[in-house]
Amino acid sequence: MDEDEVIIEEDEALKQFLPNGFGKKTKEANVARQLEKSKRPTVSGSAIKSAVHEEHNAKDESSDEDSEDESDDEDEFPVSHELVIKTHEKPITTLTIDPSGSRFITGSTDCTIKFHDFASMTPNTLHAFKSVDPTATKASANSETHPIHHVEFNPNSPGSVLVISATPQAKIFSRDGEELKEFVKGDMYLRDMHNTKGHISAITTGRWHPTNRDLCVTAGTDSTLRIWDVNMPLKQRDVIVHKSRAAGSAGRTRMTAVTWGSQIQGGKNLLVAAALDGSLVMWDGDGPYARPAAEIRDAHKGDTWTGGIDLSADGRNAVTRGGDGLIKLWDTRKFKQPITVVEHPSTSDQYANTDIKYSPNASSIITGSANGYLHILNPATLKPELVTPVTDGHPLVTMLWHDKLNQILTGSANAEMHVLYNPKTSTRGAAMVMSKAPKRRHIDDDPNFTTDLSQGISGDAVTTGDSLRAAQSGTSYASRHPTIGLTVSGRSRDPRRPHMPVTTPFAKSQPDEKHVRENIPLSSMRDEDPREALLKYAEKAEKDPVFTNAWKQTQPKTLYAEISDNEEDQGPNKKRARQH
Repeated sequence: MDEDEVIIEEDEALKQFLPNGFGKKTKEANVARQLEKSKRPTVSGSAIKSAVHEEHNAKDESSDEDSEDESDDEDEFPVSHELVIKTHEKPITTLTIDPSGSRFITGSTDCTIKFHDFASMTPNTLHAFKSVDPTATKASANSETHPIHHVEFNPNSPGSVLVISATPQAKIFSRDGEELKEFVKGDMYLRDMHNTKGHISAITTGRWHPTNRDLCVTAGTDSTLRIWDVNMPLKQRDVIVHKSRAAGSAGRTRMTAVTWGSQIQGGKNLLVAAALDGSLVMWDGDGPYARPAAEIRDAHKGDTWTGGIDLSADGRNAVTRGGDGLIKLWDTRKFKQPITVVEHPSTSDQYANTDIKYSPNASSIITGSANGYLHILNPATLKPELVTPVTDGHPLVTMLWHDKLNQILTGSANAEMHVLYNPKTSTRGAAMVMSKAPKRRHIDDDPNFTTDLSQGISGDAVTTGDSLRAAQSGTSYASRHPTIGLTVSGRSRDPRRPHMPVTTPFAKSQPDEKHVRENIPLSSMRDEDPREALLKYAEKAEKDPVFTNAWKQTQPKTLYAEISDNEEDQGPNKKRARQH
């Protein structure tokens, strides 16, 4: 090394400051890093077993076997990674996803349904593209809002969504959030439920027909199941009245759950429903519905809410989850006694409608628990094959296993939605979102700062002193009042709010006379008498006519009315009344 050579030490701070290259760069996603960040923490087998009170299994299996089984289960079930989405403010009670797996909808006790699209999401933009209050779509500003009980995509026509809230009227929405149909409300003063055109009290749940795109069934607290044709919303197609035999019920009870399934082998459709009196009733899905095909009076404990019920893909088995803390497996061909009964940590009474669902190929059963654990059960023995925490400490209310995505979507009491997936076996959905590059934040992405002026601007959008002070303090008026103002598309956030006219600065004050006189042409004519303005050109028109010069010699003399002395003092006379 030469003695004159200068050695410069590398400055890490300067290296980070200076650019690595020049020209336009494309931001690429570090998929491996994003997947690593979405990986769920592993839980020891002993902790899981203590959570589900399985002491007898802990005696037979060692801790080494537990860890091996856990790793095998992660490969078998799509639970190794998760995507957390929080768009609601209160517990999520229901969710649905379209058959293609591209769009999903969630419903909550905050009285709104949220529309989400996987294709528009990135790892840092996990939000809904639309929020709708189904019970406040009318023009009345004082309309009440109600919790959402059930939402479901039509499996045969994904463009329509069944939406059920705590009202007597179910609704059909489009996949874009537009209301299409509203079923009629029945006459509450009629005693015979066969004569009413619709439900007379709140609906608890509902289902689409498995093969007919136009039919759906709703279960209400008026002790009826009603089958609707979406093309005739003014009256149900069929009504099924369940007569309760419980003491003191007067023949009525609340229908708490219903499912409508078809057999893959081409057998009959089955319609199975549960009631608050503990009974479980089954009908032929294609009718007639005058008499049930089978009925079990004490399927679950009376006065407990059986919120979960589902049929297997082959239609041979049905599984129910009761408010008595029991999960029971039934054979639909011998609908008398349960095949298997297991105890399960039930949720609180507030979330008694916790789901229980079969997996797409009926190889497993999934349900949640009060402590926020997801239970994957064996469909024959109902023993847990995998128990994993999702929202630890918060009840897991609703869940769904999508067949094409091979992902499990869950909704919890803490308003969080978790999408569980496995990068090795899951396709699209959450795996596609985590493979995208994070979106670069831009000021135009915040609707509080930018609006689409093609639809106009409301009066609330005009900057006032209060909004300016709120902006300086870091909180906008729209963020404090989410139902006021416009969305990014220019529409009002509150559909009941009428269009407000534009208030401009010029409309608040009148310009002075000097400004008008100097800048507005012919403005002085407003103070000029039109009669005098015409007469001042009379002499010029008589001497040098422009339009009547050819008839100058033969033109008769123009006569003008003479002004009397009284008219000069009092002004011209009004139109005289006709004399008879």
